[in-house]
Amino acid sequence: MDASTLAWEGWFSLGVVGLCLGLLATNRYPPDVVMVGGLTLLLLSGVITPADALSGLSNEGMVTVAVLYVVVSGLQETGGTSWVSQAVLGRPRSLAQAQIRLMAPVSALSAFLNNTPVVAMFIPAVQDWAKRHGLSVSRLMLPLSYAAIAGGTCTLIGTSTNLVVNGMLIAHTGESGLGMFDIAWVGVPTLILTLVAVVLLGHRLLPERRSVLSLLEDARQYTVEMTVEPRSPLDGKSIEEAGLRQLPGMYLVEVERDGQVIPAVAPEQRLRGGDRLLFAGVVDSVVDLQRIRGLVPATNQVFKLQSPRHVRCLVEAVVSESFPLLGKSIREGRFRTHYQAAIIAIARNGERIQRKIGDIVPRPGDTLLMEAHPNFLERYRNSRDFLLISQLDNSTPTRHERAWVAITIMAGMVASVTFGWLSMLQASMLAAGLMLISRCTTASAARRAVDLQVLLVIAASFGIGLALQKTGAAALIADGMIGLAGDDPWLTLALVFLATSVFTNLITNNAAAALMFPIAVAAAARLDASVLPFAIVIMKAASASFATPIAYQTNLMVMGPGGYSFVDYLRLGVPLTLLTGILTVLIVPLVWPF
Repeated sequence: MDASTLAWEGWFSLGVVGLCLGLLATNRYPPDVVMVGGLTLLLLSGVITPADALSGLSNEGMVTVAVLYVVVSGLQETGGTSWVSQAVLGRPRSLAQAQIRLMAPVSALSAFLNNTPVVAMFIPAVQDWAKRHGLSVSRLMLPLSYAAIAGGTCTLIGTSTNLVVNGMLIAHTGESGLGMFDIAWVGVPTLILTLVAVVLLGHRLLPERRSVLSLLEDARQYTVEMTVEPRSPLDGKSIEEAGLRQLPGMYLVEVERDGQVIPAVAPEQRLRGGDRLLFAGVVDSVVDLQRIRGLVPATNQVFKLQSPRHVRCLVEAVVSESFPLLGKSIREGRFRTHYQAAIIAIARNGERIQRKIGDIVPRPGDTLLMEAHPNFLERYRNSRDFLLISQLDNSTPTRHERAWVAITIMAGMVASVTFGWLSMLQASMLAAGLMLISRCTTASAARRAVDLQVLLVIAASFGIGLALQKTGAAALIADGMIGLAGDDPWLTLALVFLATSVFTNLITNNAAAALMFPIAVAAAARLDASVLPFAIVIMKAASASFATPIAYQTNLMVMGPGGYSFVDYLRLGVPLTLLTGILTVLIVPLVWPF
């Protein structure tokens, strides 16, 4: 195909794609608005039909990602993500070590498992891990996605793209196709290259965006007491091993043990069951404390409330001049009985209140952090007792006793897909249902967990990619790039990689592979060469989806948690794609000759 044969629809599609990429690069508009806007232009112009525009909403990959958010919410609500971060990721001593500790297990898992659930499982674990160890989460989320992508290229079943290309190869040659580990000859070296490149270049090319908590010096400071549960995972651990020194916006003031106070707690100090720990910090870190397995509020009032803990939330309320319990301590005023809420922390003009919660006498202007049923807000929103009442997001107490149930469900989902018992969509829907039935998560928590922005971008990208294919715009670009190679097989191979990687970053990886395979077959026939090296290069290039957030769904999944812009992907993704391409083109002809 040449440019003169391309109809206006093709040029219009290319213009829309260019506009979308330009707007995404400016980072002025949300990605979902840009992508849905581009899809709308294609629909209104008649380039695609309504069925084409909505095809992404029924795409199995998009629906699977949506359901996986529900599965992951079960891990979060039960503290299963903390178990993953502690058991798998450990305690890194530097950013480079943290990236290696993260990428090594993720890439190994992705070689045999669908990388979408692997990334979905690790995202909240990495967030928790980064917060505990003072790491910038923006320097970990893209490495997480890249490790999953590169790991998937090491085996035939590591990514659906490998299976798609292998199927086309079998249909074309009539032979048996590739074995499970044949592609490892090029997959493992490029995986190692990816790991090394991220570690060496990541600190320069990945943005460092610290949590807002680490920037707050004058924020409202709470004083909160927690107790170490006997025979819990924290019993016998040192302060540093328990991760209690690295919480951003929170520090451990003292430990009380058997009536004796241990001030200026050393990192080597061992915890014992029954220890009372006094913390001071901002409200978000108080919420984090509530989620640490082995720590419970020191006040026993939270266990005397009528409603079950898993349906409660944390509420902030500012004491007014009309507060009826002024002049009385929390205990004397029988606060829990009066308000059906338990105070777990109090903030007072940045002061550290050197008393137990029950002995504190509230003053006007004090901010109370309480555990209560969500209907507390409705009951006291217009009350003169408080000046302001607000509920904290995602503050439901963690159900640690159900963590093993959530982890078992996740493991069962992965196993059922690995052994071919269920498809990824079937397994994730079953797992999501089990998370709800087993009360590892609630319906409201599951709804909150779904990231609608990610799903809209995925769905819209399918429709835009379909426009490039239907109008012939994608084939025009591919033909033009391959035509530049002349009769040089090495250069042709390099351009096949380049063309495929360009398309995999604009349309889906499977669509890019399907588009390029017949072109590569024609190029091999013109060169009187074997089609096998071209098929291997297409496999690798179609999975080299590093350079844009819309290139692959795991890139989109980490975009929000990592706080990335479109340009952040280009900085590291383009060099990584080029390095992967050079190594692939050098290795493939040596293993699979022309």
